[in-house]
Amino acid sequence: MAASCPGLVASHPPLILRVALNADQVRISYIGHSTFLLESPQLVRIATDYNDYVKPPVLPDIVTMNHAHATHYTDSPDPGIKHVLRGWADDEKPARIDLQYKDVRVRNVPTNIRAWGGGTELHGNSIFIFEIANLCIAHLGHLHHTLSQTQLNEIGRVDVVMVPVDGTLTLDLEGMIEVLHALKAPLIIPMHYFSAYTLDHFLQRVRQDWEVEIAEVPAVLVSKTSLPSKPKVLVLPGH
Repeated sequence: MAASCPGLVASHPPLILRVALNADQVRISYIGHSTFLLESPQLVRIATDYNDYVKPPVLPDIVTMNHAHATHYTDSPDPGIKHVLRGWADDEKPARIDLQYKDVRVRNVPTNIRAWGGGTELHGNSIFIFEIANLCIAHLGHLHHTLSQTQLNEIGRVDVVMVPVDGTLTLDLEGMIEVLHALKAPLIIPMHYFSAYTLDHFLQRVRQDWEVEIAEVPAVLVSKTSLPSKPKVLVLPGH
């Protein structure tokens, strides 16, 4: 590869680690559903799949959104947010995003989604890639299909991937496993799993391929040197 829903809100706010970051670290905190808070060494804060239901405890500088349904976007983002990045465009045109803000670069790779009325909404989802502290972090959003080689080339090297694992509303389980093998990310973080049952179903399958670690808190510090030598699934608590 080239280098380069309802029933989803956790009942309690997540515990966010507040440890000073080194220049090579990123803090990843799971807020719930498909929303993570990423924090860079220069304290740029990014919220993924920002919506009206699941929100981080601090105001982000950057938010990304996808168009699958209202738990992945909002039409009324906080006016204090500096950069609101919608992962779709009007008239089913692909969104093209490449933002540099302080020590963070955000770019996207469009994918299609199933339309609620049937058929396909072209480019209704974006895989967002965050380049921070020499890491490439990919958030798959509401992915509905496996990836073409062209899309994999555009994504490039991935160190950390946030993956929806519900297996029904997004891509089916075996299809998502295929995507993860294609991306080859050392660190895999599940999201969009609604319940312990759904998460366990995913973990039973992925244990055939990767080590699984269950974290005690919903946040982790990641650096290039801390990445596992073999791909690993890291479960951050919350759903």
